[in-house]
Amino acid sequence: MNQSSDGYSRRWLLTRGAAAGAALAVPALAGTQLASAVGALATVDMELVLLACQVDPPKPDTGLTPGCETHVRAVEQALQAKGLLSAGSVDGHYGTATLDAYAAWQRSLGYSGIDANGVPGRTSLTQLGSGRFDVIRTVTAGSRTDSYGGKRVNTRTANMLRAADGMLSWSITLTQGSYTSSNPDSAGTHDGGGVVDISVSSMTTTQRWQTVRALRTVGFAAWLRTPSDGFAYHIHANGISDPDMSRAARNQVNDYYYGRNGLANNAADNTPEAYRVALTWWEKYQRS
Repeated sequence: MNQSSDGYSRRWLLTRGAAAGAALAVPALAGTQLASAVGALATVDMELVLLACQVDPPKPDTGLTPGCETHVRAVEQALQAKGLLSAGSVDGHYGTATLDAYAAWQRSLGYSGIDANGVPGRTSLTQLGSGRFDVIRTVTAGSRTDSYGGKRVNTRTANMLRAADGMLSWSITLTQGSYTSSNPDSAGTHDGGGVVDISVSSMTTTQRWQTVRALRTVGFAAWLRTPSDGFAYHIHANGISDPDMSRAARNQVNDYYYGRNGLANNAADNTPEAYRVALTWWEKYQRS
């Protein structure tokens, strides 16, 4: 089964990173709090659950992602009711215990591989919420066999790239797509969906940073990689909240959320201030 295409479908930072995280905090969205009307089901915002699913697991404690707690807690309560999560882990923090419990729920539905990665897909989340909550603001990756410039990506990623490309007077050209483990230098970040590498060889320095800004504007966690990072010049981009994203790539979203560079050295993001944007993701960008 394919949750993303069936139609239903690093860490906790040291104290100095907390300020950057506060600047990127996502407020609760109006109308998405758990319903209090008698007889009404609660509502779970899938976008906010996915955000917590990326930001929370690398933390060594149970810190909460602003705006996400009530939605995550409703998912955890449903997992507890299924006998998959202990009461002590029903805390609004989408950590590794919740990831493992959700993966067990996915396996119980017959999913495997990337479809049982502990990240909610629309189908499994809707089934988990049956009789308990309604799912709103759903996210799907679309077809996993779509392409952009001849490189394999899912439909959501292709749409994001087209939107970013439309902001530029030059073309976005991929050097590596998604769903591939062919490049060991990628450390598993391209194993799932939502992650691409982009050629910058024909761009000026300003054009490179403008491309990073365009990618971030539509919902990518994007960084310009340079020889000082240990790479040939290119842009590495992760589609925030892609439900197919590998765990290594999701950890990079955690880094982006807290203003880091997504590399093993855990350094600060070196993107010039003029090319930074407020945290967003594809579905949120489309609403704006």
